[in-house]
Amino acid sequence: MKIFAYKPGHDGHVALIEDGVLAWSIEAEKDSGPRYAPITPELMLRGLSLADDVPDVVAVSGWLKSFRPMEGPIGAGYFGVGPESVMERPWRFQGRSARWFSSSHERSHIIGSYAMSPFPQGEPCYALVWEGVIGSFYRIDQKLNVTKLGTPMNGPGHKYGFLYGLADPGYPADARKSRREDAGKLMALAGFGQESAETPEERRLMERIFAHDAETTPLRKADFADDPFFNIGLASREFQNLARRFQNEVFSRFHDFASRKMRDGLPLLISGGCGLNCDWNSLWRNSGLFADTFVQPCANDSGSAIGTAADAQFHLTGNAKIEWTVYAGEEFVDDEADLSGFEARSFTDAEIADRLAAGAVLAWVQGRYEIGPRALGNRSLIAAPFTVETHTRLNAIKKREGFRPIAPIVMEEEFGRLFENHGPSPHMLYFQRVLSDELKAVTHVDGSARAQTVSETDNPRMHALLSTFRDRTGFGVLCNTSLNFNGKGFINRLSDLARYARDTGLDGFVVGDTFYRKA
Repeated sequence: MKIFAYKPGHDGHVALIEDGVLAWSIEAEKDSGPRYAPITPELMLRGLSLADDVPDVVAVSGWLKSFRPMEGPIGAGYFGVGPESVMERPWRFQGRSARWFSSSHERSHIIGSYAMSPFPQGEPCYALVWEGVIGSFYRIDQKLNVTKLGTPMNGPGHKYGFLYGLADPGYPADARKSRREDAGKLMALAGFGQESAETPEERRLMERIFAHDAETTPLRKADFADDPFFNIGLASREFQNLARRFQNEVFSRFHDFASRKMRDGLPLLISGGCGLNCDWNSLWRNSGLFADTFVQPCANDSGSAIGTAADAQFHLTGNAKIEWTVYAGEEFVDDEADLSGFEARSFTDAEIADRLAAGAVLAWVQGRYEIGPRALGNRSLIAAPFTVETHTRLNAIKKREGFRPIAPIVMEEEFGRLFENHGPSPHMLYFQRVLSDELKAVTHVDGSARAQTVSETDNPRMHALLSTFRDRTGFGVLCNTSLNFNGKGFINRLSDLARYARDTGLDGFVVGDTFYRKA
């Protein structure tokens, strides 16, 4: 059975599940599209062209035509977890009989994380969906009936990201909505915060934000012009302490609910954009409340079409599980490119390791791109992890704020030696303490890192490079950050990569078996 699914709205993408296997997921932002972009006609046609044949099912991931007021459902709409949130009927597609399916956006998170998890079908689980609008816990029984347990806070993602914009003088007071990228920046700034006595001003602001109904209206910066944290500045000690306190408070409110209402020790599935917060994921993993935790690499809306396709498969066949790999995007496009200034040649891993050890910053491109927002060794900028200067250079290349951390990519064999090890992190979704003072480029100000672990099975090509770099330097770890123009998704064609390398001053780039060395 071929199930073709698409997700309307931001983080738009199309996906194909064929006979229980995720064949591919193509995201609108990838191939240098705007971050968080909706699907386009071109993307839809590209996806259909990859389906080889007319799909048996076309699945629409539920969405809305209007937000705040939230109305005008697309497919099964945004909310709902029970039978009322699932729609299915006969359909005609390209002149053939097919099925049309849709289930809610809320279910796309729940069923998607269930389908991709390592837990066998029939094992009861808890689920947490926390994102821009939804902030709820659920229980999934043996028959995949989903029951909502409660909502500790609606709109945790919207509220979390809003705080960053409130303090940022560069964010206009009259902006109509928060910037989606601000949540990740606040996570970085929280690491700069210090333990301090809570002030009345902090408590008033947090309570005001938490009390807001994120389903009815967005938070508006202009409404907080009288608050002492309005445009206070991101570098101020007062705001950085607040960022830390706010992050801890959001988690605490969800943890308190879970500790009171979820006492059966089931595994926990985590999804929604807040599932990309490595600090919170680690707190859940170490909370002692759950038998295990699972966070899918496309926890944000870039996994919604996959979730809806898996829901369609379950509805029509009874099978809710899928086989998948994180490298389910598209192959790199070897188009016509201006390669002036670069020499194309074959290479050995030893040569690349030597150049990295000498201070080079290189792009590393292999195979198909990663699903979800994290570069995991196939569309990466890589560098040696040893100096603060490398951290500064990478953020300058990416045109990012200097306080943003750079993640390490580390071979599993080295993980426990160099980082606090609470289990593998193949999708860069957990927090670790750095155990070596040699890794200055990948150590955040609070002594932490958000590492990706690599095994020989996960990514043999990157594992081989890390192994060679360990032979050269004694450390099987590199800097790893996403290969993209600022404000765009992963670079996925040679012409863009050559331009990027030239514009940013990269020392070269590797594509497959070819090294394009800077002349």
